[in-house]
Amino acid sequence: MDSAPGEHEAFAALWATALTTTGYVALDRRELVDHVGRNARTLLSVLTAAEFDPSPAARVGAALVDLGLTSPQTLATSIQFVGERLPRLADEKCAARMPALLSAFAGGFTTAMQQRIFTDQEEIRQAVMDARRGAETALLASEARFRAMFTQTAVGIAITDSSGTLIEVNTACARMFEYPVDKMPGMHVDDLRYPDEPSAMRRPLKELLTGRRDSYRMERMLRKSDGSPLWTDLSVTLVRDQRGAPQFVVGMLEDITERHLLEQRLRHQANHDPLTGLGNRALFTERLNAAFAKGGDHHVGICYLDLDGFKVINDSLGHDIGDELLAAVAIRLEGLVSGPDRLVARMGGDEFVVLMEHCESIDEVIALAERILAAFAVPVRIGGHRLSVSASIGLVERPVAGTTPAETMRDADVTLYWAKADGKNRWAGYNSERNAREVARFTLAARMPAAVESEEFYVDYQPIVRLADGKLVGVEALVRWAHPEFGRLGPDQFISLAEETGLIVPLGRWVLREATRQARRWRDSYGDGAPWVSVNVAARQTVDPALVDDIATILRAAELPPSSIQLELTESAIMATTGVPLEALRALADMGVRIAIDDFGTGYSNLAYLRHLPVHSIKLAGRFMEGLRAAPDADEADARIVSTLVELAHALGHDVVAECVEDPEQAERLRVIGCDTAQGWLFAKPGPPEEIERWLES
Repeated sequence: MDSAPGEHEAFAALWATALTTTGYVALDRRELVDHVGRNARTLLSVLTAAEFDPSPAARVGAALVDLGLTSPQTLATSIQFVGERLPRLADEKCAARMPALLSAFAGGFTTAMQQRIFTDQEEIRQAVMDARRGAETALLASEARFRAMFTQTAVGIAITDSSGTLIEVNTACARMFEYPVDKMPGMHVDDLRYPDEPSAMRRPLKELLTGRRDSYRMERMLRKSDGSPLWTDLSVTLVRDQRGAPQFVVGMLEDITERHLLEQRLRHQANHDPLTGLGNRALFTERLNAAFAKGGDHHVGICYLDLDGFKVINDSLGHDIGDELLAAVAIRLEGLVSGPDRLVARMGGDEFVVLMEHCESIDEVIALAERILAAFAVPVRIGGHRLSVSASIGLVERPVAGTTPAETMRDADVTLYWAKADGKNRWAGYNSERNAREVARFTLAARMPAAVESEEFYVDYQPIVRLADGKLVGVEALVRWAHPEFGRLGPDQFISLAEETGLIVPLGRWVLREATRQARRWRDSYGDGAPWVSVNVAARQTVDPALVDDIATILRAAELPPSSIQLELTESAIMATTGVPLEALRALADMGVRIAIDDFGTGYSNLAYLRHLPVHSIKLAGRFMEGLRAAPDADEADARIVSTLVELAHALGHDVVAECVEDPEQAERLRVIGCDTAQGWLFAKPGPPEEIERWLES
């Protein structure tokens, strides 16, 4: 338990004191406190258990009846006392369990009371039967006992003839219906039924009056003299004559109206959000499951919405303002949605959902989403603030046949994510093709860690050729993924995932290690004629504090001079390097590792800053190569840009590599401009190391 012993003992003592005001207990003060203390520990254990099971609370309610505390005040006092004080002994997160715990406690108390009343009823029935069969003296004695019980018991008793006409009622029964005792005899039981009662509720009495059954017991709503409802626990028994024919009927009633109202309140609390008054997740789930359970060919629609920027309002203006805003949002949603087959619920936090149990088409769901967005566009004034709120909405519409509630909610959640990702303040409908792409992307992300360990990745190499004489001087290492399900995947299909998940660091380390091993093999075979190897480095790798040490370790393991390796960073990545990343690049450059800017010309370089970066080479973006083709495809603007970039790079002391060179005209114009090296399909596509070796040996 979370509570201190002193707090628990005080709780038990106060509860025991409260119980003594509701009835007599044949225990001394210490025994009663010990008994109540055990019950209190049981309730607290139920409330704080890891797996919530309210059934022990029912036994605690029954234990009060076993003590002889059977008055309605005992139940009401205990529920109020436990409901107010027990949560103080537990964690605040346990408060949500209190309605279910109190409901089980009340149910256990009521069930024990019903069992005690039923036992009394059986004794009365046996007394009636014994009175008819016994001798005259025994009959008179039995009649006296019955009369005493009939008149003095708190249980309502009514006797009718075989047609259902009341013969006699006791005072307790008349008091329940708020009739004078002498006014009820002669009334028919139908006069006590509540209007519009289902016909099924009348069937047990008809069967009993015709002799087809001997007794029944049920909870039933009857009618008082003023027409107000009276909820009763009703037990009815048939008394037959000597021939076995129905003679009269004895009915016993207990007024359970207060208990029924309490159960209704607890049920409402369990299914509704206390802040907004809307249905909660439990009620929504129940209604959604019921809509699917009906089957048929009808469709359901769901608008699953999340407020945009609600956390900012909560953090800046306070949770009180945030709560008022949620309540205002709930009012607007309820104003837009009406009908018995519609439900607005709060799923938690700032998430709401609208369920359309019968939906004609997706257009109906879209129309509702548009109305919601338009309604939210009107600012709401709260606490002196004029707040604007928007929402992202996920839409799903589908037939109930062939799918499940869980699948439907999964897809609604996916579409809500799409609406957020697409820019917020909008709706997004479910699209199976987009979902398939998202699932495939997730599948790749989930498998990638194991793929790095199991070496499903491999490296292809593309030649980098010196334009002056056509000699191969370097290669670019390009990682590929041999996926067991999707086949060969290029870097455009998984590198962004690796960057998002952080796996780009171990993957980049593996590529660098593999590339240096290959560079070592070429150096062993071709000596100084071996090409240097260029490896791409993501921006996230540059912030890895172990980058410099890792590269130094890898180079030492391969016994390679640092100048054999070139690291390529995109223009946007390298221009953003400051602090630790910039220091890492300078340390690598000082070590002798070559640094290159990839896709140069696609960003907005600060040329003054570029002068101070540890860069050895610039790789011109492939888009500039289009204008270097032969007429009529040539574009002199591209030629002038390339010429300027080459001149600038040479002025800064950098080599220039042209990417995506595809025809001889481009290569020749680049040579004339003064570009140092080039790579592209004109020379070779990326391939295995053997193709590079054939090039070197040719």
